[in-house]
Amino acid sequence: MIAVIKPEATEQQIEGLVSWFQARGLKTHLSEGEFQTIIGLIGDTSKVDVDLVEGLDIVESVKRISEPFKSANRKFHPRDTVIEIGGYKIGGGNFQVIAGPCSVESPDQIISVAESVKASGAALLRGGAFKPRTSPYAFQGLRSEGIELLLEAKARTGMPIVTEIMNAVHLPLFEHVDVIQVGARNMQNFELLKELGQVKKPILLKRGYANTLQELLMSAEYIMAEGNKDIILCERGIRTFETYTRNTLDLSAVPVLRDLTHLPVIIDPSHAIGVSRYVKSLALAAVACGADGLIIEVHNDPQNAACDGAQSLTPEQFADLAEGIRRIRKVIETL
Repeated sequence: MIAVIKPEATEQQIEGLVSWFQARGLKTHLSEGEFQTIIGLIGDTSKVDVDLVEGLDIVESVKRISEPFKSANRKFHPRDTVIEIGGYKIGGGNFQVIAGPCSVESPDQIISVAESVKASGAALLRGGAFKPRTSPYAFQGLRSEGIELLLEAKARTGMPIVTEIMNAVHLPLFEHVDVIQVGARNMQNFELLKELGQVKKPILLKRGYANTLQELLMSAEYIMAEGNKDIILCERGIRTFETYTRNTLDLSAVPVLRDLTHLPVIIDPSHAIGVSRYVKSLALAAVACGADGLIIEVHNDPQNAACDGAQSLTPEQFADLAEGIRRIRKVIETL
């Protein structure tokens, strides 16, 4: 449920109404826009007398929300959420590119890739330290050593770092990580999501490859319900019957999610397509359809990569893509 407040309401009156709602066991979310203030109510609102609330002098209207996700709902928070990471903003018209290797392999590798993608315009560095793999015999990352190497690359380049968490017990290792990524396989690991809800840093939440958009938003809701509102949603492709590509990139997720939620939405074309020569086309299409950013896999030697070399761009290919992104964004700004 949301209560739309009249523009002339004073701060004291709004605080009084918020306290009144909270005294009835409801959680409140206050969204103050340029022309309108909204109080979102979370909890059992079935006993709230709508007529009584609408009759208050400061209330313009009361609306019930049917969607099960509340905090992530744009009706609660009409303005786009803008997340700041190491001086870079994402969301609300701010576009950023996250780039780096699928997995951290060595100091030379991660620093080389970090320097090259930064030179081409990437704002954040990605790299896997803990790698979920289908086979238990495949390379599963350098773990804590991988995070240390990412931090070394951050010290050398100044780039904020993004890396994936697999288990809540590893959280102490992520103390200096700028953005914690939740991969597709853990999108519905609800106990992990609850723990991340108590972390005071942005969470990059990837859509599961067999999950609906509502399920993605409900996973975001798990994090937000615990207090962490800084969530970046990521579409990374879903599983369909197609076999020529690794997954099927659902670009329709961008306009739909932008309608449903205030959270930033980015695209991962690398995991979606699984073939490096197709990444550029999908990345540019993602920019054109309104994504708030991209996460791209880049490796300085893809043929010898320990993980996902087939979908990784070389630094030269990434530089070419970055130029294409700039051109597409210039066109979008004129529309």
